[in-house]
Amino acid sequence: MAGSSGNWFWPVSREQRPKEFLNLTGKPFLRETYDRFCQIVPKENILVVTLDKYKEGAREILPDIADENLLIEPYGRHTCPCMAYAVYTILKRNPEAVIVSTPSDHIIEDEDRFNKVILSALQFAEKNPVLMTLGIVPKSPSDNYGYIQVTGGRHAITETPLQVKTFTEKPSEELARVFIRTGEFYWNSGIYIWAAKTIQEEMERLCPEVTNLFVGWEENIGTQDEKAFIERAYADCPKISLDHGVMEKTDDAWLFPADFGWWDIGSWDSLYDWARKDRRENAVRAGKLLADESKGNLIIARNPDKLVAISDVRDSIIIDTDDVLLICPRDNRAFKDFISDIAMPEYEEYR
Repeated sequence: MAGSSGNWFWPVSREQRPKEFLNLTGKPFLRETYDRFCQIVPKENILVVTLDKYKEGAREILPDIADENLLIEPYGRHTCPCMAYAVYTILKRNPEAVIVSTPSDHIIEDEDRFNKVILSALQFAEKNPVLMTLGIVPKSPSDNYGYIQVTGGRHAITETPLQVKTFTEKPSEELARVFIRTGEFYWNSGIYIWAAKTIQEEMERLCPEVTNLFVGWEENIGTQDEKAFIERAYADCPKISLDHGVMEKTDDAWLFPADFGWWDIGSWDSLYDWARKDRRENAVRAGKLLADESKGNLIIARNPDKLVAISDVRDSIIIDTDDVLLICPRDNRAFKDFISDIAMPEYEEYR
């Protein structure tokens, strides 16, 4: 899934350059995710779902992807319609397929372990009619992630999936602390594994407001009429996430406990958490830094010859691009409120 706008990474991300196309960790997120899964399945089995306005950017990053494997949404309607489009496409090609669904902005530190977990989960989903998610042992009581409660979890890392009791979408930090103390809650990775037929049946049962719009997929997907068909379906499609539409309602949700160095890089603050830091806890990607009594900052400057000099600055984001200098607190909620003003007409050229 590679269709998010990525406003959290403004001013590096823009309307035509979303976060999944950014190179903040060594290579673009989308390329890194694609290469990771090429180790698990043949590349002809990898589909990328993105928005129409991003299709040329996706082709630039993935020049080796086949045209029929690049699924183009006319506009974003969140992850449930995105999943419906992908699932019906896969069913048309192989009704017996087992699917891994993943966002394109994750960092995986132990890819060998990741590959083993994915293959084990695929084997389980092939034999059992379950909706499987990978659950990550929480590193901290973060309010940046969803939490999944399981039966008898106690933060075990086993090869045995656990049945899900509840989903909670991004609780407060105080509630997250309570969750972690119980030992029954895992972070929701957003990586799902299921048989194509299983997720089709559950989506059609639990989220008919989406799937009813795809009636006729058998005759249209994979033909010259696909684009017009998808445009009609999306025109009336509600904006709904897969978690709210399906996972929170199903009785067949299971969790595979995992710990392979997972990072969901969804914001500047989460990039700071992952990044290597100096002795003053500053994460720096700049040519030169002069920092006096400054701590806990994320500093990125595109010009390698520019000196960034700061004094008595703490817990802030400092991003210097060709046309924007951003300085604000690292707190995610404050940043979201701040960048909403970019929608004003006088800032159109900076979107």
